[in-house]
Amino acid sequence: MSNQSRIRLERVTKRWDATTAVDNISFDVSPGQFVILLGPSGCGKSTTLRMIAGLEEASDGSIYIGERDVTRLPPGDRGLSMVFQSYALFPHLSVADNIVFGLRSRKVPKPEQRERLAKVAELVDLTDYLNRKPSQLSGGQRQRVALARAVISEHPICLMDEPLSNLDARLRSDMRREIKALQSRLNMTVIYVTHDQVEAMSMGDRVILMQHGKIVQDGTPDELYNRPASAFAASFIGSPAMNLLPLVAGEKGAIIEGEPSTPVASLEAAGGHLGVRPEDIELRPPSTYGVPALVVSDEYLGADTIAHVTVGGHTLRVRMSGKHSLAGQPCCLSWASEKAHLFNADGLRRDDLTPSTFSKTLRAVPRPPAVGSFQY
Repeated sequence: MSNQSRIRLERVTKRWDATTAVDNISFDVSPGQFVILLGPSGCGKSTTLRMIAGLEEASDGSIYIGERDVTRLPPGDRGLSMVFQSYALFPHLSVADNIVFGLRSRKVPKPEQRERLAKVAELVDLTDYLNRKPSQLSGGQRQRVALARAVISEHPICLMDEPLSNLDARLRSDMRREIKALQSRLNMTVIYVTHDQVEAMSMGDRVILMQHGKIVQDGTPDELYNRPASAFAASFIGSPAMNLLPLVAGEKGAIIEGEPSTPVASLEAAGGHLGVRPEDIELRPPSTYGVPALVVSDEYLGADTIAHVTVGGHTLRVRMSGKHSLAGQPCCLSWASEKAHLFNADGLRRDDLTPSTFSKTLRAVPRPPAVGSFQY
C-alpha cells in the first residue's frame, strides 16, 4: 500500500493557556491500520484527532501524513475525510445531495459524481434511500450517510470521532461490524476515537489508551487485556473491569489488606496492588484452599452470573458461567498464578515479581467437589 496514508505524530502537545490537553505524545500509524484512540472523557483523544485533521493547531511537535509535514496545513490540504459524533447532515438536502456535497464543492464533473454516488450508496446499503431527507431516516441510516460522504471523497485516510455514541446498543453493534468491514474492503487507514472499550476491543487492530493527555499503553487489544501496563489500563479495559486489591506485608509474604491468612505474592509486592480478572477467579467451597471470602450478592446476566465477593473488606467480582445463587455463602477464591498481575505503588506493572506459589501449588491438589448447598 502507498505510504501516503501513513500518519505520524512526533512529540505533539496542545495547550490552552495553563491547561495542557495533549502532553508530548508520539505514535505512528501504518497504511491500512484501524487504530483506536481510547480513554475517558477529557483525556485528550478528540483533541489529538482534531489536530491530525487540522481543526486544532498543535502547540508543539509535528504531524506527518505520508512524508509531508502537515502540522500547519489547513484541513482541506491534508487529504483525509472525517466522520463526526453528530451526523452533520444538511436537513434540507436529500441523502444523495448530502453525500455528494463535497464533490460539488470541489467542482467534480457531474457524470463522475453520479458514478461515485451509485458505487458508494451500494457499498453502504443506501441505494433505496437516496431521495429521502435525513429526517426520514433512522439513526443508523443517518450514520451510513455520514460514512458515505467520507468514503465518496476517496481519501485513503478517515478520522472518526465517536461516530456511534448517538446510537442505541443494538445499532452500535451492527454499525461496528459495518464500519470494520468497510475499512477492510477499502483498505483505508482509520483513526477512531471512542471512550467505549467494547468498540476498541472489537474493532481496532491497535489501541492507543490515553489518560490526562498522555499515552499510557499502545498495543493490540489482546496486549491491553492480558498484559495491562498499569492499574489504570487494567481497570479501564474489561467488563467487568479487573479486580484490583491492595497488598500489605504479612508474615510469609504480601497479603490482601484485611485478609491476613493467605500470602498472594512475594513480600516485595507489598504496597502495590494485585489484579485478577473476574473470569480468571475460581470460586470454591469454604475451608478448601485459596483466599477465604464471602459472597454478598450475585447478578444473573443470562449467559453468566457476576458474584460480588468480599475479601478483607474489599469487594471484587467473579464471573461464572450459567446461573448461580450464592449470596450470603462463605467460599474460597483461587486463580492460576499466570493470570495474576502485580502493580507497584505508582500503578505501573511489575514483571520482576511473581504471585505467591499458593495458586501454583494448589493446582496439583485434587479439587474437592461442591458440598452442601454450595454450587458453582
